[in-house]
Amino acid sequence: MAFKITDAPNPSFTFGQKLDATAQGREWLEGEKEGWKTVDPATEEPVKLYGLLLSGIVPRPIAFVSTVSEDGVANIGPFSWFNQVSNEPPVLSIACNTWKDPIREKDTTKNIKATKCFTVNIVSEAWIAQSNFASVDAPENFTEWPAAGLTMEPSTHIKAPRVKESAFSMECELLQTVDVVIPETGEVGTTLVLGLIKCIHVRKDVLDERGNVDPAKFKPVGRMGGTMYSTVNEGYHIPRPNWKADEAAIREVTNGAA
Repeated sequence: MAFKITDAPNPSFTFGQKLDATAQGREWLEGEKEGWKTVDPATEEPVKLYGLLLSGIVPRPIAFVSTVSEDGVANIGPFSWFNQVSNEPPVLSIACNTWKDPIREKDTTKNIKATKCFTVNIVSEAWIAQSNFASVDAPENFTEWPAAGLTMEPSTHIKAPRVKESAFSMECELLQTVDVVIPETGEVGTTLVLGLIKCIHVRKDVLDERGNVDPAKFKPVGRMGGTMYSTVNEGYHIPRPNWKADEAAIREVTNGAA
């Protein structure tokens, strides 16, 4: 399906407008009649909590991470607990869960801590199957590259290679790691990795006339709950309010609140 620009859900929105002012809003509010389920993470079964969070925090961008061990073993894997942290300095984050039974760090985490570098490669539809394979629960120090069918491309600033098939890759130096401990056991449940982006490789054919990535050409893939993935087929523009231009109208509906 080709990417297309559509109208925003409520293009006639005015400041202070309630949700029930539109047919779509009224339909959404009907769902409140079913009530809410309240979940206490401290008492919920870990497996159920994991599934609920993955299905509710969506869609998530996918960081396809490439690392190399101290012994030179190349590792790849997809991580959807990932996002940009800041643009100045350019920093991104990924969170890497530990393996359970027994608890041990994933090769990605160990390699980043040891070599202080990694690449993040954004996944497009054309190679989602290859990316998904790299999520296999392989033994330690196993390289997924040959079976995934992906191509190593040397990076320009760091040891870890980037994925040639990715149209948007970032070379990163380790900025900081934060081990997140499970309160009940004291064991590390996940490690938050902050990476300083040292170099970006972007394919020219996915750029628009302004030099930004065009989603219609890029065809990025996101993660949903369970084994589900999502594609980006539609988008719409919603201009940001401007305080200087809209202050009077905003204050009118807020009774002049400071």
